Order: sequence, then C-alpha cells, then structure tokens
Amino acid sequence: MKASFVAATVAALTAAAAQAENIGVSMQSFDNNFQTLLRLGLEKRAGETEGVTLQVEDAQADVAKQLNQVNNFIAAGVDAIIVTLADTSSAPALTAAAEGAGIPLVYLNLEPANLASLPNTQVYVGSRETDSGRLGGEAGCALLSAAGKAGDGQVYILMGDLVHDAARARTAAVKEALATGDCAGTTVADEQSAGWTRNMALDLTTNWLTAGNPIDAIFANNDEMAIGAIHALKSAGTDMDEVVVVGIDATQDGLAAMKAGDLDVTVFQNAGGQAASALDAAVALARGEAVEKEVMVPFELVTPENMADFAAMN
Repeated sequence: MKASFVAATVAALTAAAAQAENIGVSMQSFDNNFQTLLRLGLEKRAGETEGVTLQVEDAQADVAKQLNQVNNFIAAGVDAIIVTLADTSSAPALTAAAEGAGIPLVYLNLEPANLASLPNTQVYVGSRETDSGRLGGEAGCALLSAAGKAGDGQVYILMGDLVHDAARARTAAVKEALATGDCAGTTVADEQSAGWTRNMALDLTTNWLTAGNPIDAIFANNDEMAIGAIHALKSAGTDMDEVVVVGIDATQDGLAAMKAGDLDVTVFQNAGGQAASALDAAVALARGEAVEKEVMVPFELVTPENMADFAAMN
C-alpha cells in the first residue's frame, strides 16, 4: 500500500465526514479464522470512519449464495461492495453485476481471476501471495539445512482450497524455494489440499504418518493447517524438535503454537491492514475518487526470535 494512497484517503475521509456511505460486505465464510479477522478489521475501520455503515453477510463458501448477496446489495442501493471471494474464478460474474449497476466493488484478500481486466471502479486489496510462500520456504529450508537434512529431506505440503489462487501461489513459491540452494535435493513427498482447515490437515498428516514414510518438514498454506499437522504429529509421539513445521498468517493460535515450541515459522499476513485499506478504498470509490487497482500490504516473516512483535497483531 503506497503512503500517498493512505494520506489521500485519510484526508478525503476527514474532509467529507458529512457524507454517509452504506457498504455491503460478502465474506467467504464466517467459519474461517482469518476471514473472521478481516471481518473484525472492517468493522473496526468502519467504526473509525464517520458516516459509514456496513451490512455484512456470510457466503458460507457458496458461489451462488455470494452472487445472490451481491445482487441483493445492488437492489438495496448500497454505495459500495466489499467481497472476499468464495471462489476466485467467480469474480467475473460479480464484476459484471456491480459494474452494470454502477456500484464500486473492492475484492479483499483473495485475488480475483479477472484482476487484469477490472474496471476503474473496482480494485483488489490483499498481499502478494508468492511472498508468503517464499518467506516460509526459505526459512524452513534454513532450518532443514541447520539440521543436516536439506540435501535429502522429505517434506510435505498442506495446501489450501485449490479454488483460491492463494493456495496455488503459496505452494508454488514454497516449492521454488525448496528447489534452490541448500534444499535443492529435498523431496516433496506429497502435497494435498486440506481446505484451509485444522481437522482436514490433522487427518491428512495422520495418513502420512500411518504410511510410515519419514517426515522432515511440513509446509502449510496457513496456520490452521499447520496446527492440525502438529496435533497429528504429537498424537503419534513425534519429537517436535525433529520436524520443521511452517505456517502462514501469524494468527493468535499460530503464535501460541510457536511459543509452545511446535510451530517453527509463520508469515504475518496483516488482516487489520488489509481490512482498513479495503474499507478506505470502498469509501474513496463511493465518493468518486481514484484508487490504484492493486493495493498490496506486505507479508512479514515471524520466528521465535521476533514473535513478540506480532503478539497483538492478528
């Protein structure tokens, strides 16, 4: 996110405080922990912005339900819409509906498939997903190298829901990091989707353990899946000092697992920063102001050495 955009937005919000905006929000799923952080961030930013009200709906990871919610927002005459996508490939239909109604649309957190062709009244606010996979992959590789396992390590990847570009991008970046330098000989023994969830990751990791193959590292596309893997490993009596576990998001549960010595690396995804930027962009667009098509909030590496800096962030 560029400083100029933030400064301009804050100035605009102050100068136009007498205006009022009603913003419709369709969230991918209230059951997803990170989506909950985004929702709370939106509500917090709205509370700080005079005249802004939110109407928040749960799409329950259902593409048809989300499209229906967006159409309902349009019928209700909202001033702008914010969406965290149930499926990134469904974005063109949402774009067409909002553009046809002349209502600004902000995609939050999950990159829309039609990003390159978004109209001027639509933007994407998120973080560059390949950066999270690269940061986690490089840090995990360094730990494998320190343990003398980089050359012949057996690693597993827990992927998010494959309908989301984030899962594909994070996984590709991890594999790219493991294919270079000290980790060039590392084998990705298996990679499967656990749908961003703790329980699915627990089941998948249990299956890997039952197969009897060595596990030197598990790279998870988010902290929830990393925690599921940790539960499976510990239930099987695994010495956590012998396995590298990497997550993404730096959630409170993830940081608790790191404090306990179970999670080795995570990558901070700034839910509050993304949410605040999305709300600011929606308000600016509703007021006819120009906003950059992509507003990116950087990822940051989190390790036991600096985890205290992120304790209250997500």
